[in-house]
Amino acid sequence: MRIPSLCRTLLLAAVLPAAPLVASAQSARINTIDSLNIRKIYDEALAHGQSYNNLRELTGTIGGRLSGSPEAEKAVQWGKTTMEKMGLDRVYLQEVMVPHWVRGAKEKAQVRGTKGKGIALNVCALGGSVGTNGKLKAQVVEVKSMQELAALPADQVKGKFVFFNRPMNPLYVETGRAYGEAGDQRRSGAAEAAKRGAVGALVRSLSLAHDDFPHTGTMRYEDGVTQVPAAALSTNGADELSQLLKADKSLTVELEMSCQTLPEVKSYNVVGEIKGSKYPDEIITVGGHLDSWDLAQGAHDDGTGCVQSMEVLRLLKASGLRPERTVRAVLFMNEENGTRGGNKYAELAKSAGEKHLAAMESDGGGFTPRGFNIEAEPATVRKVQQWQPLFVPYGSGEFAPGHAGTDIGPLKGQAKALIGYECDSQRYFDIHHTAADTFDKINRRELELGGASMAALIYLMSKYGL
Repeated sequence: MRIPSLCRTLLLAAVLPAAPLVASAQSARINTIDSLNIRKIYDEALAHGQSYNNLRELTGTIGGRLSGSPEAEKAVQWGKTTMEKMGLDRVYLQEVMVPHWVRGAKEKAQVRGTKGKGIALNVCALGGSVGTNGKLKAQVVEVKSMQELAALPADQVKGKFVFFNRPMNPLYVETGRAYGEAGDQRRSGAAEAAKRGAVGALVRSLSLAHDDFPHTGTMRYEDGVTQVPAAALSTNGADELSQLLKADKSLTVELEMSCQTLPEVKSYNVVGEIKGSKYPDEIITVGGHLDSWDLAQGAHDDGTGCVQSMEVLRLLKASGLRPERTVRAVLFMNEENGTRGGNKYAELAKSAGEKHLAAMESDGGGFTPRGFNIEAEPATVRKVQQWQPLFVPYGSGEFAPGHAGTDIGPLKGQAKALIGYECDSQRYFDIHHTAADTFDKINRRELELGGASMAALIYLMSKYGL
């Protein structure tokens, strides 16, 4: 049932928590004003939102934006130019050195049984992997965990591919939890396999979907440990390889990858801000990461977070709600394979003696808004949660302690609160880090509602502080 704006406001007033009698009249006035101003923000976003059009331009004209690439450089200029056109008080760049890893020619892999017939596997190199220097052929040993690998006799691992085949746990409603638990095999699988004498690592893609899209993502080597190639298999490919191994333990996989790491490249964070009208020295940062993986357009990860962060500034301006504290949108560089941009931003903020009230990050896709995760002292979490009823009519009323984000993480200890924008996560890991992360997967209303939710909370923090 649709609720007209005035009825929605009256309903909102009915669900707001009771205030002390002494302050009840003042609280009612403040809550009514805030609910009306938040309604302005949502109306502007739904009627005139620019996130969708900005994302169409970013993904359509530039595409994937891996750190160090020409496309990442173009994205920096795009972000700067776009924010300059918004008429902000200040737009500038922060220099940062970033890794430069290149994928090279499309990866190839085949399974060969004792009869010699080849079956193609859908694979992609994990970010940061070394290449195979031609074709690398070896037998395969399958494991479900690091502990299982460690328990295997040396002769069962040496000279083989270690195939890490632990699926994401489908029982968690919050899919990010399943992703985090299964992620060790992608991040550390190659290093752990090399310690046991393996020649490479094959890793099941981190997805709950069953399809033919391999998922890339960053991996790490360890000093003093041989660097061996690491590739992700699609979930269908992983299931097929597992079944084939049951029938033929001596089968081999032939892998060919030409990826390599080149010298570091100079890049930039892109920053735009509106100066606070009353407390300009208190800063609220909102951001997403401008870089993406190279397999697709980086639409949900994290083009959506960038355009929503920029839209926060536009929504505040267009709604006539000049913030009392300075609000700064940051397009961070290099979240995917190094977090150099987030670290540089926090480093510069600390050296300049800046006072950060809060930082917010959007890096979970542009799906239907759900609410916010809050990293802060309990008293600060409770302060933010007092505003929760104002977001219930818009479907963004889930306010809970939790992880806020990778790029704003380095601000911990500088900012009073770190806040992660949360949207529905059920579809995110179907396309995360794959060739399917394209603009056509974006829903305009979901994306614009997310930007409005972020702007509304930043409006409240700017007005009342923490």
